[in-house]
Amino acid sequence: MINGWTYACSSSSTPSSPSLMWFRDDLRINDNAALAAAAEHGPVIAVYVLEDPALTGVRGLGGASRWWLHHSLDRLIGRLAEQEIPLLIMHGDPRRMIPRLATKTGAAYVSWSRRYQQPQISLDAEVKQSLRSRGIPAHSFPGHLLAEPWEVTTRQGEPYRVFTPFSRTLLTTLADTFPAPAASAIHGVGADPKRSRAELAELALLPTFPEPDWTDGLRDSWTPGEDGAWERLDNFLDSTGYARGRDYPGGTASSRLSPHLRFGEISPRAVWEAVTARLPDEEDAGIFQKELMWRDFAWHRLHHRPDLAITNVRPEFDAFPWAWDPTELARSTAGGRDGRRSPETTDDDFRAELSAWREGTTGIPLVDAGMRELWHTGYMHNRVRMVVASFLTKNLGIHWRHGEEWFWDTLVDADPASNAFNWQWAAGCGDDAAPYFRIFNPQTQAARYDPEGVYRAKWLPPAEEYPDPIVDLHDSRRTALSAYEDMKNHQARG
Repeated sequence: MINGWTYACSSSSTPSSPSLMWFRDDLRINDNAALAAAAEHGPVIAVYVLEDPALTGVRGLGGASRWWLHHSLDRLIGRLAEQEIPLLIMHGDPRRMIPRLATKTGAAYVSWSRRYQQPQISLDAEVKQSLRSRGIPAHSFPGHLLAEPWEVTTRQGEPYRVFTPFSRTLLTTLADTFPAPAASAIHGVGADPKRSRAELAELALLPTFPEPDWTDGLRDSWTPGEDGAWERLDNFLDSTGYARGRDYPGGTASSRLSPHLRFGEISPRAVWEAVTARLPDEEDAGIFQKELMWRDFAWHRLHHRPDLAITNVRPEFDAFPWAWDPTELARSTAGGRDGRRSPETTDDDFRAELSAWREGTTGIPLVDAGMRELWHTGYMHNRVRMVVASFLTKNLGIHWRHGEEWFWDTLVDADPASNAFNWQWAAGCGDDAAPYFRIFNPQTQAARYDPEGVYRAKWLPPAEEYPDPIVDLHDSRRTALSAYEDMKNHQARG
């Protein structure tokens, strides 16, 4: 018995010792190599550990991601129960919990899907060593990326820092497929979904603050879980016009698969193969697959740059005069979606502009529409993400880390790699970044990509209630370019 669970094998032909499957960001049954391996070695017991940042140093999830995780785990409980697999749900340090659980359950095999950033890499290595020292085989498997970071390198064996050659090399590694076991081939030791859901409730992932409940918009917009992921993919594959329509936020061309990929409810390889086989238009398929490869690129860069969320990749930007307050989050009231507001500000304080950006009250219609979509749905169209990131870092001159932290808290697809990588790309300080002098003009972008005003009309208040712009776009652009020139001159002087 462990955490109130008992297990017993009902078939004499079934091995008596169970296998332990440690779920993380792979909350699915199909195309899960680690789960398939566990099933080959015995009836399966599954476990999910919400890692305590104070114990492990792993970055805690934001509010929107916690909401998604709760519902994804809830659906995984049901899917696993169909195969009589129990899902134990815990909170703490897996370096202590996983070996102890394996010992108490008599597990003869432990498996999990790999992670690619520190401190998780070292943490997983410690778990593996601890298990093997007890005589318990422990193995990790791919499944989160199209290719492992060490499989895609230059001829000199170095990681790529530019996307185009990276993508060419990545394409050469995609000949083999990951195993995709049928759910019927997996069985467990007997499940108690009520017990699992009670343990899930103890994680307190859902907000408990009084009305208004910001999760209403998330519930209206999303169906977390593996079934929701495949439904979303099927809908996308039945559509046409992705290559032509993906930049138009008022349309429906986007796949909206990003949160499902973030939590591993569907694998990128499964999406890749489905797009290849079923997307009607070849151009649509090729453009979408580049997006999947861009996701891999971000993860490969995070693997080699574990400080991606806090350090400029291009060190010359350390001298750039972004407005930055490292105590801003700590001085906020309650933290993020559960009540974060900026500290008290004065009119000339950048925190007032940061607050206006967060709340969608900058007076710049496309920017405000995007920020309100984000707050309501936990999502923002990719074209608009680039616009709001450019506006924050270049027109307002506020450090990209403030934007990255806000997205981390409010996006349902807040991905450790993509979130930081794309913010650095937009700010001009990252790998293969947009040139700093490329400043997205929100008015030009709106005229080109929302010409009928469909997107803005959906998210903005009536015109008579709309605020004046907090910054002049042309003047702020000139200021940003001047700061960039000063940075280059500073670098040249050494």
